[in-house]
Amino acid sequence: MSNSSNTVVGLLAGTVIGATLGILFAPDKGINTRQRISDEALAAKDKIAERAVELKDQVSSTMVDKKESLDTQLESVVSNVSHKAEDVITTLEKKLKELKDKNKKLQKTV
Repeated sequence: MSNSSNTVVGLLAGTVIGATLGILFAPDKGINTRQRISDEALAAKDKIAERAVELKDQVSSTMVDKKESLDTQLESVVSNVSHKAEDVITTLEKKLKELKDKNKKLQKTV
């Protein structure tokens, strides 16, 4: 997880713990306290679920972006290698022609 994600999770956990402790030490009937704890727990669960969905979406988006970047870079490398290979083939063909010409001259003189 990133630092901002850890911070958000820490803040949520702190909020839940603080609210729970506040409710427990507040002078109120047991049934009311239990209901408030239940309500706070459900609210915290919903916030955590929302944050989990947001994090999943962020990770998914980042992965898609990185994949597209990698695909683009790979395509560029393949294209560059293809051009280099073509240059090497052209150079080799020229050298082969030169060698054939030299060989013809040598055969004529013998």
